Amino acid sequence: MTTRLIIKTMTVVFALIGFISVLLLCIGFIMDFRSFDQTQGGYEPPYTDFTGQPIRWQELDTTTVGMVHRGYVVDVLINCRSGMMTFDVFGMEIPWRSFSERALVVHKPWDACEDRGFSPRF
Repeated sequence: MTTRLIIKTMTVVFALIGFISVLLLCIGFIMDFRSFDQTQGGYEPPYTDFTGQPIRWQELDTTTVGMVHRGYVVDVLINCRSGMMTFDVFGMEIPWRSFSERALVVHKPWDACEDRGFSPRF
């Protein structure tokens, strides 16, 4: 009877640890995605009626090919040569997309890349 109780208790403890880990991972994902682009609206040309703060490029780290926004779980890599955004999750890089017309107007990545000494071709 005692062995059964110990096994049951350990199972519940490990399940609780797993649940809390997954919950914290999901919260980290949400916080990372919300912290990168804090703008809303302005989805129709000329993309001027947006609200919120455009990306603060000066807060991003410089890499050999561009910039990186470091998050809790997800890093967003910006390639200043091609304009490609890539997600880095636990060392696994997931290519996502290049900058949209709205992103080019609202966030001005071209200027940020030029300020850091890159020659953007996007």
